[in-house]
Amino acid sequence: MSGGILLDISGPVARVTLSHPGKLGAMSRAMWRELRSVFRTIEPRSDLRCVLVCGEAGHFCAGGDISEYAGFRFDETSLRDFHENDVWGGLQAMLDCDLPIVALIEGNCMGAGVEIASCCDIRIAGDTARFGAPIARLGFPMAPREAALVMRAAGELTAREMLLSAAVLDAAEMKQRGFLNKVVPASGASQAALDCVSRFNHLAAQAARLNKQTFRALAPVFNDKAATNLIATAYRYADSAEHREGVAAFLEKRQPCFNR
Repeated sequence: MSGGILLDISGPVARVTLSHPGKLGAMSRAMWRELRSVFRTIEPRSDLRCVLVCGEAGHFCAGGDISEYAGFRFDETSLRDFHENDVWGGLQAMLDCDLPIVALIEGNCMGAGVEIASCCDIRIAGDTARFGAPIARLGFPMAPREAALVMRAAGELTAREMLLSAAVLDAAEMKQRGFLNKVVPASGASQAALDCVSRFNHLAAQAARLNKQTFRALAPVFNDKAATNLIATAYRYADSAEHREGVAAFLEKRQPCFNR
């Protein structure tokens, strides 16, 4: 099963759930494409006031579905297509959405989860949530535009710590560093997010959309020429020994050996 993006519309609220049973919400290629489709569907709807993004079974998103990686990651062309079309297509659809987006973060929020959360306007987490992008253990870097997204939302020092040392940080630390708006006891995280969402029902919808457009215009980092220029060479590592070893070690449930 490749998982899916569940959409539930209740009144003025669109609830988007990252659903991958048994894999802690890990994003498959199909889910990235569905994420794009879902946000393209809900963004123009004038009857909606906001979007709530969450995971299920106590986790937001554990990263990417590594079980798929051997099928496309070791070829430069297919790897570029995955990041620039599948992944960035989903993230860009979120960034283009003029509706306020609230993230309800529980449990694991890793890699892809951090990227998705970075596209949200308000981030609320349970106190047991964990954050990181430990892909150094898998032998590959974060794609240029995805790295720019995380750097802007989480801060440069946090992005460097996550990517260079595979650091995993708790919710309290991420709140202190400015990534989270609110941290609450895990048992109350869902209610705290619903309380936040309910506020939008009583506020001016047009003003919210215009504010989102202003924010986007003032922070054009994702069209940054430097990041775009990197794309041409960013995926040459596809067939590298480290890349293959990192993915293989994860799938074989062993420690990677990068000192060969």
